[in-house]
Amino acid sequence: MIADVLSDTGARMNKAVEVAKDDFASVRTGRANPQMFQKIQVSYYGTPTPLEQLASLQNQEARTLIVTPYDKSALKDIEQAIRDTPNLGANPTNDGTIVRVTLPELTEERRREYVKIVRGKGEDAKVAVRNIRRKGKDDLEALKSEVGDDDVARAEKELEALTKTHIDQIDDALKRKEAELLEV
Repeated sequence: MIADVLSDTGARMNKAVEVAKDDFASVRTGRANPQMFQKIQVSYYGTPTPLEQLASLQNQEARTLIVTPYDKSALKDIEQAIRDTPNLGANPTNDGTIVRVTLPELTEERRREYVKIVRGKGEDAKVAVRNIRRKGKDDLEALKSEVGDDDVARAEKELEALTKTHIDQIDDALKRKEAELLEV
């Protein structure tokens, strides 16, 4: 029973860390990266659809990305969705078959803003991990009458170690992303 609670809590914490890493990847750095576009939703026949389901994304140069739609009729919608995405600062151009997205050079001030955004996302991820820990701790407390106080106390120590490991993973990913953002 205790092992089930700990494994379930660990799996949920792993998912929270993966979500944090995906969020970090969606924040733009000085280089064009297809992961920055994974959260963009395109209105395709009135239905919000992820961009990666409508087009292939390829790096042409360090700051240029080529978006090749599978359906040419979605070209204008893709271009509009990229243009309307906040925090991207991209101005896409459409040549009739592809959308070319050139990202402007980041200023020092803009880099600092992106670092603040990433830190906020990192803090949100840490809060999510702590909430998962609280739920796991509540589940362990509910088992106290069945397994005993000593077993629950040991399990809570394991839960704290699990939480610390996942918080450290988020911190490591955050440090890597900050270094990437501040790199000129």
